[in-house]
Amino acid sequence: MRGSLRFVIGLLIAAFSLVTYWCNQEYNPVTGETQHVNMSADQEIALGLQAAPEMAQQYGGLHQDQQAAAKVKEIGQRIVQNTKARETPYQFDFHLLADESTINAFALPGGQIFITAGLLSKLQTEGQVAGVLGHEIGHVVARHSAEQIAKSRLTQGLTGAAAVATFDPQNPSSASAAAAAAMIGKLMNLKYGRDDELESDHLSVAFTAQAGYDPRSMIGVMEVLSQGGGSRGPEFFQTHPNPENRVARIEQAIAENFPNGIPDGLTQ
Repeated sequence: MRGSLRFVIGLLIAAFSLVTYWCNQEYNPVTGETQHVNMSADQEIALGLQAAPEMAQQYGGLHQDQQAAAKVKEIGQRIVQNTKARETPYQFDFHLLADESTINAFALPGGQIFITAGLLSKLQTEGQVAGVLGHEIGHVVARHSAEQIAKSRLTQGLTGAAAVATFDPQNPSSASAAAAAAMIGKLMNLKYGRDDELESDHLSVAFTAQAGYDPRSMIGVMEVLSQGGGSRGPEFFQTHPNPENRVARIEQAIAENFPNGIPDGLTQ
Protein backbone atom coordinates (compact mmCIF):
# COMPACT_ATOMS: atom_id res chain seq x y z
CA MET A 1 0.00 0.00 0.00
CA ARG A 2 2.79 2.39 0.89
CA GLY A 3 4.48 1.68 -2.43
CA SER A 4 1.24 2.36 -4.30
CA LEU A 5 0.74 5.62 -2.43
CA ARG A 6 4.27 6.77 -3.27
CA PHE A 7 3.63 5.91 -6.91
CA VAL A 8 0.39 7.93 -6.98
CA ILE A 9 2.05 10.91 -5.31
CA GLY A 10 4.90 10.69 -7.81
CA LEU A 11 2.43 10.70 -10.70
CA LEU A 12 0.66 13.76 -9.30
CA ILE A 13 3.94 15.66 -8.92
CA ALA A 14 4.97 14.74 -12.47
CA ALA A 15 1.58 15.74 -13.89
CA PHE A 16 1.66 19.10 -12.11
CA SER A 17 5.20 19.79 -13.36
CA LEU A 18 4.30 18.93 -16.95
CA VAL A 19 1.07 20.95 -16.99
CA THR A 20 2.80 23.97 -15.47
CA TYR A 21 5.60 23.78 -18.04
CA TRP A 22 3.45 23.29 -21.14
CA CYS A 23 0.86 25.91 -20.20
CA ASN A 24 3.45 28.68 -19.85
CA GLN A 25 4.13 29.60 -23.48
CA GLU A 26 5.14 32.88 -25.08
CA TYR A 27 5.96 33.89 -28.66
CA ASN A 28 9.40 35.38 -29.26
CA PRO A 29 9.30 37.91 -32.15
CA VAL A 30 13.09 37.87 -32.54
CA THR A 31 13.49 34.13 -33.06
CA GLY A 32 9.99 33.41 -34.34
CA GLU A 33 9.65 30.60 -31.80
CA THR A 34 7.02 29.83 -29.20
CA GLN A 35 8.90 29.24 -25.97
CA HIS A 36 8.14 27.68 -22.62
CA VAL A 37 8.98 30.39 -20.09
CA ASN A 38 7.50 31.19 -16.70
CA MET A 39 8.89 34.65 -16.05
CA SER A 40 8.35 38.10 -17.58
CA ALA A 41 10.98 40.27 -19.26
CA ASP A 42 10.89 42.58 -16.23
CA GLN A 43 11.64 39.62 -13.98
CA GLU A 44 14.56 38.63 -16.22
CA ILE A 45 15.95 42.17 -16.03
CA ALA A 46 15.60 42.27 -12.25
CA LEU A 47 17.26 38.87 -11.89
CA GLY A 48 20.19 39.90 -14.08
CA LEU A 49 20.72 43.18 -12.27
CA GLN A 50 20.61 41.42 -8.92
CA ALA A 51 23.14 38.79 -9.97
CA ALA A 52 25.53 41.09 -11.86
CA PRO A 53 27.64 42.38 -8.92
CA GLU A 54 28.21 38.90 -7.52
CA MET A 55 29.09 37.49 -10.94
CA ALA A 56 31.56 40.32 -11.56
CA GLN A 57 33.16 39.73 -8.17
CA GLN A 58 33.83 36.10 -9.09
CA TYR A 59 36.08 37.38 -11.88
CA GLY A 60 37.93 39.98 -9.83
CA GLY A 61 35.46 42.79 -10.42
CA LEU A 62 35.44 45.22 -13.33
CA HIS A 63 38.66 46.01 -15.20
CA GLN A 64 40.39 49.31 -14.45
CA ASP A 65 41.20 50.00 -18.11
CA GLN A 66 38.45 52.52 -18.81
CA GLN A 67 39.37 52.85 -22.48
CA ALA A 68 39.10 49.12 -23.13
CA ALA A 69 35.87 48.90 -21.11
CA ALA A 70 34.39 51.79 -23.09
CA LYS A 71 35.30 50.08 -26.36
CA VAL A 72 33.52 46.91 -25.29
CA LYS A 73 30.43 48.96 -24.45
CA GLU A 74 30.65 50.81 -27.77
CA ILE A 75 30.80 47.60 -29.81
CA GLY A 76 28.01 46.00 -27.81
CA GLN A 77 25.68 48.99 -28.12
CA ARG A 78 26.42 49.27 -31.83
CA ILE A 79 25.10 45.74 -32.26
CA VAL A 80 22.04 46.41 -30.11
CA GLN A 81 21.11 49.64 -31.87
CA ASN A 82 21.33 48.10 -35.35
CA THR A 83 19.43 44.87 -34.72
CA LYS A 84 16.13 43.57 -33.35
CA ALA A 85 17.73 43.62 -29.92
CA ARG A 86 16.87 47.33 -29.84
CA GLU A 87 13.15 46.45 -30.09
CA THR A 88 13.20 44.23 -27.02
CA PRO A 89 12.54 45.46 -23.46
CA TYR A 90 15.97 44.34 -22.25
CA GLN A 91 18.43 46.78 -20.71
CA PHE A 92 21.74 45.89 -22.33
CA ASP A 93 24.97 46.77 -20.60
CA PHE A 94 28.43 45.43 -21.37
CA HIS A 95 31.17 44.85 -18.82
CA LEU A 96 34.89 44.09 -19.07
CA LEU A 97 35.97 41.86 -16.19
CA ALA A 98 39.38 42.18 -14.55
CA ASP A 99 40.23 38.47 -14.75
CA GLU A 100 43.12 38.21 -17.22
CA SER A 101 43.68 34.45 -16.91
CA THR A 102 40.17 33.14 -17.48
CA ILE A 103 38.90 32.97 -21.06
CA ASN A 104 35.15 33.42 -20.90
CA ALA A 105 32.12 35.52 -21.80
CA PHE A 106 28.56 35.18 -20.58
CA ALA A 107 25.18 36.88 -20.45
CA LEU A 108 22.80 37.19 -17.54
CA PRO A 109 19.06 37.34 -18.16
CA GLY A 110 17.81 40.80 -19.02
CA GLY A 111 20.89 42.11 -20.82
CA GLN A 112 23.90 42.19 -18.48
CA ILE A 113 26.80 40.92 -20.63
CA PHE A 114 30.35 40.20 -19.51
CA ILE A 115 33.66 39.42 -21.20
CA THR A 116 36.88 38.69 -19.33
CA ALA A 117 40.11 40.56 -20.01
CA GLY A 118 41.60 37.12 -20.64
CA LEU A 119 39.30 36.49 -23.57
CA LEU A 120 39.52 40.06 -24.88
CA SER A 121 43.32 39.78 -25.01
CA LYS A 122 42.99 36.73 -27.27
CA LEU A 123 40.78 38.47 -29.81
CA GLN A 124 42.65 40.10 -32.66
CA THR A 125 40.06 42.34 -34.35
CA GLU A 126 37.05 44.47 -33.49
CA GLY A 127 34.93 42.10 -35.57
CA GLN A 128 35.94 39.20 -33.35
CA VAL A 129 34.90 41.14 -30.25
CA ALA A 130 31.60 41.86 -31.99
CA GLY A 131 31.17 38.16 -32.73
CA VAL A 132 31.52 37.27 -29.05
CA LEU A 133 29.20 40.05 -27.88
CA GLY A 134 26.69 39.29 -30.63
CA HIS A 135 26.59 35.69 -29.45
CA GLU A 136 25.85 36.78 -25.88
CA ILE A 137 23.20 39.25 -27.07
CA GLY A 138 21.66 36.30 -28.86
CA HIS A 139 21.32 34.47 -25.55
CA VAL A 140 19.43 37.42 -24.07
CA VAL A 141 16.98 38.07 -26.90
CA ALA A 142 16.34 34.35 -27.39
CA ARG A 143 15.48 34.21 -23.66
CA HIS A 144 17.69 31.19 -23.13
CA SER A 145 18.03 31.83 -19.39
CA ALA A 146 14.27 31.99 -18.93
CA GLU A 147 13.91 28.80 -20.94
CA GLN A 148 16.57 27.07 -18.87
CA ILE A 149 14.90 28.11 -15.64
CA ALA A 150 11.58 26.71 -16.86
CA LYS A 151 13.25 23.49 -18.02
CA SER A 152 15.13 23.20 -14.75
CA ARG A 153 11.91 23.48 -12.79
CA LEU A 154 10.33 20.85 -15.03
CA THR A 155 13.18 18.39 -14.67
CA GLN A 156 13.38 19.01 -10.92
CA GLY A 157 9.70 18.21 -10.69
CA LEU A 158 10.02 15.07 -12.81
CA THR A 159 13.12 13.79 -11.06
CA GLY A 160 11.51 14.55 -7.72
CA ALA A 161 8.44 12.60 -8.82
CA ALA A 162 10.65 9.69 -9.87
CA ALA A 163 12.47 9.76 -6.55
CA VAL A 164 9.20 9.72 -4.59
CA ALA A 165 7.78 6.91 -6.70
CA THR A 166 10.87 4.67 -6.68
CA PHE A 167 12.51 5.21 -3.31
CA ASP A 168 11.74 2.59 -0.69
CA PRO A 169 13.07 3.21 2.84
CA GLN A 170 13.08 -0.56 3.35
CA ASN A 171 15.21 -1.05 0.23
CA PRO A 172 18.27 1.27 0.21
CA SER A 173 19.25 0.11 -3.28
CA SER A 174 16.26 2.01 -4.66
CA ALA A 175 18.20 5.23 -4.01
CA SER A 176 20.31 4.43 -7.06
CA ALA A 177 17.21 4.70 -9.23
CA ALA A 178 16.51 8.16 -7.83
CA ALA A 179 20.13 9.20 -8.50
CA ALA A 180 19.86 7.92 -12.06
CA ALA A 181 16.69 9.95 -12.58
CA ALA A 182 18.47 13.09 -11.37
CA MET A 183 21.37 12.44 -13.76
CA ILE A 184 18.98 12.06 -16.69
CA GLY A 185 17.48 15.42 -15.81
CA LYS A 186 20.92 17.07 -15.87
CA LEU A 187 21.74 15.50 -19.23
CA MET A 188 18.47 16.79 -20.68
CA ASN A 189 19.32 20.34 -19.69
CA LEU A 190 22.90 19.97 -20.99
CA LYS A 191 21.54 19.08 -24.43
CA TYR A 192 19.23 22.05 -24.47
CA GLY A 193 22.08 24.28 -23.37
CA ARG A 194 24.21 23.23 -26.34
CA ASP A 195 21.30 23.88 -28.69
CA ASP A 196 21.00 27.34 -27.20
CA GLU A 197 24.68 28.01 -27.90
CA LEU A 198 24.29 27.07 -31.54
CA GLU A 199 21.18 29.24 -31.87
CA SER A 200 23.12 32.17 -30.42
CA ASP A 201 25.86 31.61 -33.00
CA HIS A 202 23.21 31.75 -35.72
CA LEU A 203 21.76 34.98 -34.32
CA SER A 204 25.22 36.50 -33.99
CA VAL A 205 25.89 35.96 -37.70
CA ALA A 206 22.91 38.17 -38.54
CA PHE A 207 23.48 40.65 -35.73
CA THR A 208 27.14 41.33 -36.49
CA ALA A 209 26.49 41.90 -40.18
CA GLN A 210 23.57 44.23 -39.45
CA ALA A 211 25.90 46.24 -37.22
CA GLY A 212 28.52 46.48 -39.96
CA TYR A 213 30.85 43.69 -38.87
CA ASP A 214 32.03 40.78 -40.99
CA PRO A 215 30.33 37.62 -39.59
CA ARG A 216 33.32 35.55 -40.75
CA SER A 217 35.14 37.07 -37.78
CA MET A 218 33.26 34.55 -35.65
CA ILE A 219 35.22 31.79 -37.36
CA GLY A 220 38.36 33.65 -36.36
CA VAL A 221 37.13 33.63 -32.75
CA MET A 222 36.85 29.85 -32.85
CA GLU A 223 40.34 29.57 -34.31
CA VAL A 224 41.83 31.87 -31.66
CA LEU A 225 40.16 29.95 -28.84
CA SER A 226 41.19 26.58 -30.27
CA GLN A 227 44.83 27.62 -30.05
CA GLY A 228 44.71 28.67 -26.40
CA GLY A 229 43.83 27.37 -23.00
CA GLY A 230 46.27 24.47 -22.55
CA SER A 231 45.20 20.94 -21.74
CA ARG A 232 42.28 22.05 -19.59
CA GLY A 233 40.95 24.31 -22.28
CA PRO A 234 39.38 27.76 -21.86
CA GLU A 235 36.46 28.01 -19.45
CA PHE A 236 34.53 29.22 -22.49
CA PHE A 237 34.56 25.65 -23.83
CA GLN A 238 33.13 24.21 -20.64
CA THR A 239 29.87 26.05 -21.24
CA HIS A 240 29.96 26.24 -25.04
CA PRO A 241 30.07 23.48 -27.67
CA ASN A 242 33.33 22.28 -29.24
CA PRO A 243 34.67 25.04 -31.54
CA GLU A 244 35.22 22.68 -34.47
CA ASN A 245 31.54 21.75 -34.41
CA ARG A 246 30.54 25.40 -34.16
CA VAL A 247 32.62 26.48 -37.14
CA ALA A 248 30.60 24.26 -39.46
CA ARG A 249 27.34 25.66 -38.10
CA ILE A 250 28.59 29.24 -38.37
CA GLU A 251 29.61 28.68 -41.98
CA GLN A 252 26.18 27.22 -42.66
CA ALA A 253 24.48 30.22 -41.06
CA ILE A 254 26.61 32.63 -43.12
CA ALA A 255 25.64 30.81 -46.32
CA GLU A 256 21.96 30.95 -45.37
CA ASN A 257 22.03 34.65 -44.48
CA PHE A 258 24.14 35.69 -47.47
CA PRO A 259 23.36 33.37 -50.41
CA ASN A 260 24.83 35.95 -52.82
CA GLY A 261 27.98 36.49 -50.80
CA ILE A 262 28.89 38.70 -47.87
CA PRO A 263 28.57 42.44 -48.63
CA ASP A 264 31.72 44.49 -49.08
CA GLY A 265 32.93 47.03 -46.56
CA LEU A 266 32.15 45.16 -43.34
CA THR A 267 34.55 45.62 -40.43
CA GLN A 268 36.63 42.55 -39.66
